[in-house]
Amino acid sequence: MARLNLFLPLVLFVALVLLLARGLKLDPQVLPSALIDKPMPQFRLPALGADKLLSRESIIGEPVLLNVWATWCISCRVEHPWLQRLAAVGVPIVGLNYKDQEQAALDWLQQLGDPYRLTIVDAEGSLGLDLGVYGAPETYLLDAGGVVRYRHTGIFDEVVWRQRIEPLYRQMLAAAAAGG
Repeated sequence: MARLNLFLPLVLFVALVLLLARGLKLDPQVLPSALIDKPMPQFRLPALGADKLLSRESIIGEPVLLNVWATWCISCRVEHPWLQRLAAVGVPIVGLNYKDQEQAALDWLQQLGDPYRLTIVDAEGSLGLDLGVYGAPETYLLDAGGVVRYRHTGIFDEVVWRQRIEPLYRQMLAAAAAGG
């Protein structure tokens, strides 16, 4: 028994090293989502800068990016020019202004440009909670039926678009054009 106690620290050390090595191989921007391949949650929230309520039905009908952003989010400012470039070439983007102040959000879009077809105001974070949002920025790819097909956490840039999201988006466009 005394010999076993001598090797216990070594066994614990090796187990810890293996655990840490596994963790280093994980991509921190790939977080599991219970919503992948499930419909986006139902909601009724105000539109930014307009006197109307939006719902899930307001954003379905074509493949769309749902971008979670806020004015207090520094990373959101970094990804904003890329979103504008995508919007300029016709990629539909819906904004989800997350736990923010409406006037600050309106000022932000006035100053930096507005890449969003529409922006959902989620001041209390209720839709964010239903989506499983960890924090801004996050971007979801929804198919034409409103089903979540991909989730990206962190800054959404050209590399993420080209390597991860654009191929799925193009498949969805082809499927929609083929009637399926």
